[in-house]
Amino acid sequence: MFPRIIAAVAALGALCAVAGPVAAESEARHARDVRWSFEGPFGTFDQGQLQRGYRVYREVCASCHSMSLMSFRNLGQPGGPFHDAAFANPNENPYVRALAAEAQVADVDNETGDAIQRPATSADRFPPPYANEAAARAGNGGALPPDLSVITKARGGGADYIYSLLVGYERPPAGLTVAAGQYYNPYMLGDLSSAWRGDRHEIPEGGFIAMPPPLTAGQVTYDDGTRPTVDQMARDVTAYLAWASEPRQVQRKSMGLAVMIYLLIFAAIVYASYRQIWRNVAH
Repeated sequence: MFPRIIAAVAALGALCAVAGPVAAESEARHARDVRWSFEGPFGTFDQGQLQRGYRVYREVCASCHSMSLMSFRNLGQPGGPFHDAAFANPNENPYVRALAAEAQVADVDNETGDAIQRPATSADRFPPPYANEAAARAGNGGALPPDLSVITKARGGGADYIYSLLVGYERPPAGLTVAAGQYYNPYMLGDLSSAWRGDRHEIPEGGFIAMPPPLTAGQVTYDDGTRPTVDQMARDVTAYLAWASEPRQVQRKSMGLAVMIYLLIFAAIVYASYRQIWRNVAH
């Protein structure tokens, strides 16, 4: 009995000893703490920032990353980048319709049945940059660019992580071998142990990513005159992606606040009624 227990404890200790370094090797740098306007129970999105973020996505990110859950009409809905109170129906928003018409979507000719490309309408979803997954991998060295529809919800750290990843590319530390088509980013989760030639206890934090640094200063031109630095573009596109991940976030917060106020008033009325009904009854 006792020899078996001792053997089991020894095996468990050996397993923990092996698992410990592996977990350490996979650590990434903690995302930067950014103060976003939409954070907290009373946070709201800056419409100007959302418009700038959409431009960065359309001119930079959309060449590789899809947003399959986003339709052009979402851009004109309340809280959206191009919402206009004069158009209750976002499909009738002329600016949204103009933005949609800039894109081409796949369709079928009703008369011939042939596959065609036509200008998108506000009711269409964002067209994908690749025809299928195989084409996407072939165009990115075997890596599949993730869909960005809900990326800030799908990644731990949310908006802070996406922003940190965009601005966090660094020169690989000495002793780290980076393969062709790979880039070092300390905010990217990964295991660098096989590429590290230095001290096994000093493995760098972070991992490799197939996406090259996507942003360069002056890459886009903002209509409002904002200077398009790498930091500014990263903040803007991250805010846009945060909005796209939950377009009705502000409305949800407003409804939650209204519900809390209603419950407080209801509780006060109930308490007052209690005191009125039982005021002459001994307890």
